[in-house]
Amino acid sequence: MLALFPGEAYQAHVLESAFAEEQYAATAAGMETALLDFEALTEAGDARRAVRGVSSIAAPVPALYRGWMLSPTQYEQLYRALAAKNWLLINTPDSYRHAHFLPENYSILAGSTPETVWLPVTPGFQIEQVFPLLRRFGDSPVIVKDYVKSQKHHWNEACFIPAASDQSAVRRVVARFLELQGGELAEGLVFRAYAALKPIGTHLRSGMPLTAEFRCFFLDGELLAEAPYWDEAEYDAAAAGSGSILPPPSLRFAGVARQVRSRFFTMDVAQQDAGG
Repeated sequence: MLALFPGEAYQAHVLESAFAEEQYAATAAGMETALLDFEALTEAGDARRAVRGVSSIAAPVPALYRGWMLSPTQYEQLYRALAAKNWLLINTPDSYRHAHFLPENYSILAGSTPETVWLPVTPGFQIEQVFPLLRRFGDSPVIVKDYVKSQKHHWNEACFIPAASDQSAVRRVVARFLELQGGELAEGLVFRAYAALKPIGTHLRSGMPLTAEFRCFFLDGELLAEAPYWDEAEYDAAAAGSGSILPPPSLRFAGVARQVRSRFFTMDVAQQDAGG
């Protein structure tokens, strides 16, 4: 099996330092590793050049990409470029899109995640289009993101809306969010009911609230590993100061994970402030 990691920016022959430990672990596990020219793929749109450092092989072998986020279009380009060399990424382009875009998998997550609504942002989009969608939330708080990411590090100005009924606040926060996302906006806008999660601190640089969250890795519907989401917070210290932090309820989410139409994916889970 091949593990593909990104090279340093504009130095594709040098491993991106953030993935050094993971490359070491992959090699120790007996996997072949190679480097992706991330800029060639994402900026130049040249997938063949991006995988020029990957050798061709005679028969198909599974491959795993571990690196920076790609759009579904970029992922499909990478998938095809590797397949031409007989390396088959573990997730197909359709599987990647299904797990990548929240609206694609929300029907599976509903009941285990805050209520969510969305709409695509197309040419001619006006912020007034979101107001009917937000009526269901009444005066309750919501957060805004796109189909993939939020601007959580700009929490008060581009993520958190204290009352969904406050059209002035909605306009201000959504406009700022769209400004910050710019050309990287993924498809459209997503609004989610705000959930009060267990606090564990404040981000030192952005000031956003940090909560007890964990990232879980799944392969073929089975949990492989789980780890604290935030490197910036001491989970044990937070637990000592504000009560116990519960580990992710793996069994509760196992049924959900088995419905996700992706072989290998991550799921972020968080503890509610009221427990559970």
